[in-house]
Amino acid sequence: DLSLLRFISAELTRGYFLEHNEAKYTERRERVYTCMRIPKELEKLMFFGIFLCLDAFLYVFTLLPLRVFLAMFRFITLPCYGLRDRRLLQPAQVCDMLKGVILVICYFMMHYVDYSMMYHLIRGQSVIKLYIIYNMLEVADRLISSFGQDILDALYWTATEPKERKRAHIGVIPHFFMAVFYVFLHAILIMVQATTLNVAFNSHNKSLLTIMMSNNFVEIKGSVFKKFEKNNLFQMSNSDIKERFTNYVLLLIVCLRNMEQFSWNPDHFWVLFPDVCMVVASEIAVDIVKHAFITKFNDITADVYSEYRASLAFDLVSSRQKNAYTDYSDSVSRRMGFIPLPLAVLLIRVVTSSIKVQGVLAYVCVVLFYCGLISLKVLNSIVLLGKSCQYVKEAKMEDKLFNPVLTATPGKPAGKQQGTFKSTQAGISTDENGSTSVTNQPVHQKENMPSLLVTSNSDQFLTTPDGEEKDISQDSSELKHRSAKKDLLEIDRFTICGNRID
Repeated sequence: DLSLLRFISAELTRGYFLEHNEAKYTERRERVYTCMRIPKELEKLMFFGIFLCLDAFLYVFTLLPLRVFLAMFRFITLPCYGLRDRRLLQPAQVCDMLKGVILVICYFMMHYVDYSMMYHLIRGQSVIKLYIIYNMLEVADRLISSFGQDILDALYWTATEPKERKRAHIGVIPHFFMAVFYVFLHAILIMVQATTLNVAFNSHNKSLLTIMMSNNFVEIKGSVFKKFEKNNLFQMSNSDIKERFTNYVLLLIVCLRNMEQFSWNPDHFWVLFPDVCMVVASEIAVDIVKHAFITKFNDITADVYSEYRASLAFDLVSSRQKNAYTDYSDSVSRRMGFIPLPLAVLLIRVVTSSIKVQGVLAYVCVVLFYCGLISLKVLNSIVLLGKSCQYVKEAKMEDKLFNPVLTATPGKPAGKQQGTFKSTQAGISTDENGSTSVTNQPVHQKENMPSLLVTSNSDQFLTTPDGEEKDISQDSSELKHRSAKKDLLEIDRFTICGNRID
């Protein structure tokens, strides 16, 4: 007895009960709350990470020159004390000397690059060509950053490797020239990037700046619809921290160059200020939207950013230990892909060409400014160290600071080390094809093997469960890769599209 009137009446009066599917709607509500928490948690991570990058960046200008001076003083006065030690210099002092020499050489090499000629050359290009150039520069910066720290690490290890070991390298001098070439090339790349941004700031219709900022939103499309695990998101977060800090330094360079052209007129700064705010705001908005949807689509809670912050804090605390095996600035470089040497070379070059120091009073101001930088570096380091200890304690990661690090026997394959660890034991990881890659942190044992190290609750806190991950590229063959447990403390490579590069 169906009728049109009865159907309309049923449509107008029918009801339903949401409590019958309580779990589903509760999950949807939690997703909304997670998206609302993402901006706060992400910015807390970004804030902490940016100050970590600032600490590593200020180290190049403040403590590194003093450490180089102390190393040179030790080297000069060594005959006065006799050769009681087999080492002329300690490994850390050798690395400091190498960093200082590379910095000085690249600085003088940068004098042969004409910034004004580069500016007018880029300014003469069309808008669409500059847009393509800027995108190419961003890609090139990521690629060269992923390889640059490996070049520097190879130089440091080659220069400080114990002499009794068998020679298995091409020598310190070739590695040194490779490092100088890399730092100089990367500094040129960043200079072209800053010049392109400067041209965009000075364009009359601001069309190029608008296009460049809208390009950030294309990054959302390339990220949010891909599968992400916690470790992949950690890599992307580190990459975003590095990118944001680099953009801040580029904006500083652009402001310095523009203020110099207008004879340091403070009124011109307020002309640049809206554009600077637009660049910063677009970067923050893109990061928030990107991370909010990545966590939504991959069912990742907002608490994961506190884990990431604890992992970064662990790097800082472990580098302050007496038996630390790396400098903190190098640890930041490996973790985030942020290498301060090329950026420092460019900033010194721009500052020295923009500011003329003449007279005794000017030199006094330079000395006072340097003392202020040292004070800022020390204060920043103290605050960061205190916060890092707090984050490590909250994450219950203190045990990892004091566990002994077991290393594989030289010359023996990792797979034959007593059979008590995974193939990733002792800092050597083996992939499915049998190739090995060196990591910088101790990794976990097999659960079914006898425990040789003290474990803590943080072992589960910083790991993702075993499972099968589909390749992010989603090939037609639908190949699946078996992924073992990955500790966040092992992630020390730069990321491209969320993939870990081994």
